[in-house]
Amino acid sequence: MMNGTGRLRGVRVLISGAGVAGPAVAYWLSRHGADTTVVETASALRTSGFAVDFRGPTQLAVLREMGVLDDLRGIQTHGGAMSFVDELGQEIFRLPAEFAGGDIEVYRRDLSRILYEHSVDRVEYLFGDTVTALTKTATGVTVDFDRSASRTVDLVVGADGLHSGVRRLAFGDESRFARHLGFCLAGWELPNRLGADTTPRYYTVPGRMASVAADQRNPGRANAFFVFTTPRLEVSWHEMGRQKKLITDRFAGLRWHVPHLLDSLRSARELYFDTISRVTVPCWSTGRCVLVGDAAWGVTLGGMGVGTSVVGAYVLAGELAAARGDHRVALAAYESRMRRYAARWQRRANPGQFLAPPTATRLRIRDAMLRTRTVQRLMVASTKSLATDIDLPDYPL
Repeated sequence: MMNGTGRLRGVRVLISGAGVAGPAVAYWLSRHGADTTVVETASALRTSGFAVDFRGPTQLAVLREMGVLDDLRGIQTHGGAMSFVDELGQEIFRLPAEFAGGDIEVYRRDLSRILYEHSVDRVEYLFGDTVTALTKTATGVTVDFDRSASRTVDLVVGADGLHSGVRRLAFGDESRFARHLGFCLAGWELPNRLGADTTPRYYTVPGRMASVAADQRNPGRANAFFVFTTPRLEVSWHEMGRQKKLITDRFAGLRWHVPHLLDSLRSARELYFDTISRVTVPCWSTGRCVLVGDAAWGVTLGGMGVGTSVVGAYVLAGELAAARGDHRVALAAYESRMRRYAARWQRRANPGQFLAPPTATRLRIRDAMLRTRTVQRLMVASTKSLATDIDLPDYPL
């Protein structure tokens, strides 16, 4: 890898979050010469999460410039059709692969690992730690941690997802920016004793959806995925036992494979659980703190979110390099370039309404519409239009 021209040499940056946006920003900042640290609450890279995809020439070009495109192609999951079934497992309708798969689809865990591997030789990673306070100084930001010693940096980047801690500390309470859209989701791994294949099957009743599919890379394992309505959520993100009880109670009595999937949930060691929410932040930066990815423009399960985060990481680091570390110039330019691009797919997205229509009437309407080829063609066309590309500068390294 090239070491770059050092336009950011001597600039100290602290990034919160080692999912996707965090390692992507760290990669580019370090290529431009910045002294970069990533702090991650989890004790190691996360191994849960769903498949994510990249669409369009711009997203693929950024991956190519990062040197990860061939790696991702080697582990892509080749996202296929989506099969919606009744309680007997009979198919009601099927959505084509073009709707869900994008140009490249990979598991989020694999994407996170590859971005980490391509940045770790130049970036300091602090796992099992959390930012607890941000204090502005005359020339930087003093960052306090739960475990590590405090340090002063020139810039803090919040790349820590929809429930961003940096956003809460620097911008205000989450309730000001994240709108709960009335649904929760859950996902976990289980042994594939059902003989499921890699085409996901979706069983839906009003307000509840259960799905299972074989793991694309290990057919002996399967992935369960549930979505359900809930007006409020009073379960802590760290209370796995209460999360499991909520899911079990909500899906009790359903047929199809639901009883088997709920049995497997009891012994699941890792559970992905979240609300379906939309983040809207009027301004993505304040002083020397800036947001990127889901922390700035996220929608849970938003199909274009990951690719947009990787593009955003490239632009944020590039504008900082172009401004030679002047955060006032760079952060304004970053937001100017990215705001409209991110808003294309984010504005009206609510995957819960599609996956688990809350009433019997809405469910019947969804099924009737999606049976028709015309509607399916329109849906595929709309996903392609959301990937409309933007002209990105070539930021010299």
